[in-house]
Amino acid sequence: MTWQILAMYAFALAFALVGAGLLLALARPRSAGQVYAFRMIGIMALAGGVVLAMSATAMWQWSTGG
Repeated sequence: MTWQILAMYAFALAFALVGAGLLLALARPRSAGQVYAFRMIGIMALAGGVVLAMSATAMWQWSTGG
């Protein structure tokens, strides 16, 4: 596994953690603007983390020939 793939997994994990953290922060009462921002940013970060992890997995499988 190359360092590029490891970096992709690291960023995917970071995005997923930030996204999940923002969505979990909605358990406390928030203003309407905060709810909107936390939802949008949280969902986009979580989705970005998932897509980046899938891309890293595809790159890893491609590079190993499997």
